[in-house]
Amino acid sequence: MQESNNITYIFLIIILLLVVIIGFMVYQLVQVRKAKNEVDKNFYALEMKVNDLQLETLESKLNPHLFKNILNSIQSHAYQTYFALDKLANVLDYILYESKKKFVTAKEEIDFALNLIEINKIKISPLFELKIKKNIDVEDKLYLEPLLAPLISIDLIENAFKHADLQNPDAFISVIFEFKDNAFAMTVSNKISDKKVLKKEKSGIGNATLENRLRIIYKNNFKLDRFVENDIYIAHLKINLLEYKTEMFTSR
Repeated sequence: MQESNNITYIFLIIILLLVVIIGFMVYQLVQVRKAKNEVDKNFYALEMKVNDLQLETLESKLNPHLFKNILNSIQSHAYQTYFALDKLANVLDYILYESKKKFVTAKEEIDFALNLIEINKIKISPLFELKIKKNIDVEDKLYLEPLLAPLISIDLIENAFKHADLQNPDAFISVIFEFKDNAFAMTVSNKISDKKVLKKEKSGIGNATLENRLRIIYKNNFKLDRFVENDIYIAHLKINLLEYKTEMFTSR
């Protein structure tokens, strides 16, 4: 009888020890998960700070570069200065005020791009074909929601005007803006000039800036394709704003 009681007592002690050990392990697991969540949170905050610093650096390069190109266009075509200055006023307002925001609406960015195109038009021959098309669903709920990085359209437009023969009546530039199914897209194409483009020092800022900004801001929620087909350079950008908005809120 005494031996049976001893066995029962030992068995209870073992069970108690197991409960204590399991409880301790569960506690440690909870603490580890809390620590991991805290590390993830701190890492995300640090990543946001680094991204903000990178964007500030990129934008500090972008705005003076854009402004210089615009002034060069106006200066080389003085006879259209009045009209160009009117469009320039709109562009400068956007650069000075809207571009300081983290995001703008698709409507605001498209209006800015159209003004930029009007300024560049002073460089082209009267016979040059410039086609602008808009395919926009104004009822789309995200069209007027600030989710688009400002000045995202500059690089594609400026490259088209830079690499097309603007005095050749057989050349062309086509710009298509689209907003449907919660996504912003633009396609810019131009016939490549036979003339060699003079490479300037520190050129290519726009290309690097666009690529870096898209990666930093939209991560996997964008697609940028650039290719040549039958002497026509085509650039297509699409940003899925709904997926980006969803990820943005779930990561908070």
